[in-house]
Amino acid sequence: MNSASDDSAANEPHSWFDFAHTNLKRSLFLAGAGASIGLLMAGYALFTAKGTSTLVLPAEDVALVNQQPIARSDYYLQLKALYNTDYEHATAEERKKVLEAMIREELFVQRGKELDVASVDTDVRAAMVNAVEQSIAADVIASRPSDDTLKTFYIQNRAVYSSEGWMTLRDLVFPPTSAAAAEQALTSRQNVDAVVAQFRGKDSGRVKGEEFYFAAQIHLGDTMFAAAKALANGTMSAPMPSPDGVHILFMIDNHPPLPQGFEEARAKVLNDYQKAAIARLLSGDEQFLRKRANVLTADDLR
Repeated sequence: MNSASDDSAANEPHSWFDFAHTNLKRSLFLAGAGASIGLLMAGYALFTAKGTSTLVLPAEDVALVNQQPIARSDYYLQLKALYNTDYEHATAEERKKVLEAMIREELFVQRGKELDVASVDTDVRAAMVNAVEQSIAADVIASRPSDDTLKTFYIQNRAVYSSEGWMTLRDLVFPPTSAAAAEQALTSRQNVDAVVAQFRGKDSGRVKGEEFYFAAQIHLGDTMFAAAKALANGTMSAPMPSPDGVHILFMIDNHPPLPQGFEEARAKVLNDYQKAAIARLLSGDEQFLRKRANVLTADDLR
């Protein structure tokens, strides 16, 4: 009698909150709830992990285009550039136009990558090379070398730092038959214009009035400029035969370049130092990229 009663009690379902005994429905419910929670946690981790698709827009961005962010700071700059206003004072239409334009740009950039436009478009290739060079140069431009570093660079390149020289001279051209007589007349300090008229000379027109050294060198050419910069005021050069006649340079006023002190040349020293540093970095990066690249060249160009 007691045995039958015990069997009947064992087969009766126990209360959900009676954790001393097994409850089949409670077990199934808890197992299902655990699985659901696990799936929710996995989904959250999947959609919020870096490098994965997400429906959450970060606060620092105004849009995500195929998970590529459009930064809010870039959006504000574009709004300022197009409409000369800030976000608070821009109209809703202006805000929308800028956003749509930036989304369109990103879509086309991504499509360009898919089509590998950079491999065939010279402008795109040039822009990409320039962007890489600018990124390499950014650290150098942002950094400020110490005075000792700049002074060392200045001392090593002292000859470069001088004021710009200038000169006023005449480039006189005489026929070969009268050049010697014209030279003698000029040597005897006769009036230059009278000598030009007497011996059928003329001004070449290459130099006109006061000119900086660099301009005179361009106009005269290296050989004549070398002769000109050595002349003192009121002196002339030796005759220089040329296809158009014999040239005699007559110096009116010569002001050679003067060396600059460090403080006077400081801005140029800094600029030259940064250029040299950037050139070294670009060369180093190029060597690094070449070492890790597999480059094959044609036999006739090796």
